[in-house]
Amino acid sequence: MKVKVKRHPDYPDAVLPIKAHPSDAGADLTVCAIDKFQKYDVVTYHSGLCFEIPERYVGLLFPRSSIYKSGLELANCVGVIDSHYRGEVSAKMRFVGTYESEPYEVGDRFCQLVIVPIPDVEYELAEELSQTDRGEGGYGSSGR
Repeated sequence: MKVKVKRHPDYPDAVLPIKAHPSDAGADLTVCAIDKFQKYDVVTYHSGLCFEIPERYVGLLFPRSSIYKSGLELANCVGVIDSHYRGEVSAKMRFVGTYESEPYEVGDRFCQLVIVPIPDVEYELAEELSQTDRGEGGYGSSGR
């Protein structure tokens, strides 16, 4: 599958997504600009890239595993990039914890974009659902 990528006019030097290994699920996005909002301890990392994700697919934006070194977390946990969105992909992160952090800088890879198909789902109201071993057991019901 080919996905069209356009550099946002404000970021002509934005780096195209990078896969470290051909079998990787996600492609890393690179920081091209940073906006800091000290009042809320929020940082916006700009990729400078706009995507044309094919219809019936979605782009999911996850933090890279190196985020644990940064003292940051992705503010919305997972970014959802719908196929009809054509704006720049960026990530809002907030500082958490009390340890000294190493936030990302321009040129660092900060998130990974995973593009997955969306099944055709139709929701149907039902009076009963099938029985399973788990049943209604939720949070922690299967142990630690």
